[in-house]
Amino acid sequence: MTALSDLADRYVEELAGLDPCLASAMGVAGQEERLTDFGPQATWERAELARRTAKAVEAAPVEGDAERVAAAVLGERLDTEVALADADAYATLLDTLDGPVQRIRQAVGLLDQGSETPWDALLARLRAVPDTLAGLRESLEAARRGGRVAPYRQVVRNARDCRDTRPYLAGLPAGSGDGVLRGALEQAVADANRALTWFAGYLTEELAPVAPETDALGEDRYQLGVREFLGLRLDLRETYAWGWEELSRIQRDMAETAARIAPGEPVPAVLAALDKDLRYQIKGAAAFRDWLQELADGAVAALDGTHFAVPEALRRIDCRISPSEGPAVYLAPSEDLSRPGTIWWTRTAPDALIPTWTVPGTMFHEGVPGHHLQLGTTTLNTTTLNRFQRLACELHPGHCEGWGLYAERLMDELGHFADPAHRLGMLATGQLLRAARIVLDIGLHLRLPVPAGTGFYEGERWTPELGRAFLVEHCGLGPAGFIDFEIDRYLGRPGQALAYKLGEKVWLESRDEARRRDGTGFDLKRFHQQALDLGPMGLGLLRAELTRADRAG
Repeated sequence: MTALSDLADRYVEELAGLDPCLASAMGVAGQEERLTDFGPQATWERAELARRTAKAVEAAPVEGDAERVAAAVLGERLDTEVALADADAYATLLDTLDGPVQRIRQAVGLLDQGSETPWDALLARLRAVPDTLAGLRESLEAARRGGRVAPYRQVVRNARDCRDTRPYLAGLPAGSGDGVLRGALEQAVADANRALTWFAGYLTEELAPVAPETDALGEDRYQLGVREFLGLRLDLRETYAWGWEELSRIQRDMAETAARIAPGEPVPAVLAALDKDLRYQIKGAAAFRDWLQELADGAVAALDGTHFAVPEALRRIDCRISPSEGPAVYLAPSEDLSRPGTIWWTRTAPDALIPTWTVPGTMFHEGVPGHHLQLGTTTLNTTTLNRFQRLACELHPGHCEGWGLYAERLMDELGHFADPAHRLGMLATGQLLRAARIVLDIGLHLRLPVPAGTGFYEGERWTPELGRAFLVEHCGLGPAGFIDFEIDRYLGRPGQALAYKLGEKVWLESRDEARRRDGTGFDLKRFHQQALDLGPMGLGLLRAELTRADRAG
């Protein structure tokens, strides 16, 4: 073990101890009975860990090319954490996607594994909920005394998330059997739900009345978000213009694909007809889960040995139906492989008719060649990656989500969307919304004007109301609840929504550059293997490494 790898391992352990919720998401074992302390002192301790480790990385000797990359990855992330701490960026953090309230729910949910649930750990986490929420309130109050309060939109959304979590927790003890354990779980759930009710009341009764209505955070804070989620600096107005161009390109592609299904029909009519087409429906959650598993297994069989080398440990993806609503998500295997790579599909009624025409694109994104192959390969790579690199996918969304979207495009290139309905599903659910997010995320936070020539409220500056209209008109989104969630998401987490499309852009452009560099010697399988072997990193560093001349051959 070198000095740098030892430093990275120690950082992972210390970070896991200070942030058990993040540790659970990263697959780090040992913190299953704890939740993150979101109080002011613990927040300061996490910032100090980043500062201390950043200085140690600068002083650590680097041995060879792999360690050069490792030092750059860890140093870049730590510098970003320090910059976020210096800006006090998390002092008022109440976002709708990955804030403290959502982290608490996720940390409990990760232990919910049916008959295989570690009940003692789940009991401990449930018992920790009241103190965790009390610490979060203390931090929010400290920020309020300093004149800083989260925007009203985020405050009321988090209050609702607290209330919505209570029914889920109430159902947890049912699977534990009878006896003392079940009684203890029921008491812990009752206490946790009282704490959630109390915290929701604090948000709505004390914080909401003094919360600002303005959501836009401006260019400086937005650039810090871009640095956090993408690992680069952007010309935001140039990127905003590119987002409009990409949106138009995808809409043209959708129109051409829809014409292959129903010539002469408008795209919205084709999408609505596919939702009702019995050829693209499966009845019942159990049958749908089996179909998902077949789709995942088929992708592995088709790609292994051709465009990828799929390790034996990754040739099976565990496909499950989630107990809760929300988008399909992938959970990487734990570092000891005791938890397999798992795709959770949104909650589905046992006897529902489930449309399937949009599913293949999402499965390729979440499974193989998407996140399962990407993150599973990273988890297994103990030869060239240190522990931080193997487990840091949660800290590099541009790399991770960019690869997922690249995986969808790749499967299109390789002919896996021969059915135009499946291809239209990929464009509608994968590509179109992600391009719209570029426009909306930058437009909302910088209050930019809508460009001339778009045919949509030209010259007006973005507001949440305009954003809702945009999602309906350009993406056909509904119902209103999902649209509101999207708007709240963008405004609560500046820069995160760019990760998908701009990450994909870096992957595609880097592959094109490698193809130009290598000429007839370019090998797609080798490119993919070299790319995945690098592990997660910021997009700026990824582009530089993928296009290095000495990676040829």
